[in-house]
Amino acid sequence: MSGALEHRLADLVADVSGGEISAEQALAGDHSLSALGLTSLAWIRLIDAIEDAFEVDLDLGGDLSAFERVDALAAHLSGLLDAR
Repeated sequence: MSGALEHRLADLVADVSGGEISAEQALAGDHSLSALGLTSLAWIRLIDAIEDAFEVDLDLGGDLSAFERVDALAAHLSGLLDAR
């Protein structure tokens, strides 16, 4: 599921960035999403989109490094989904 989850998240990144970041760029992991240009507004949209699409609550109060790359975000989200 991880590969499919990563692709789904990369598509969400592309959507919330208005196409400024392609799904391929997000998946490549060469740079953090911030370095690729994900704006603060797009971050909010991404969090909302993930919570809506996967019916989870993301805790933004702790270490946010899991949100900087699609693979780390997929691993974090997979953990949340497995805990259900």
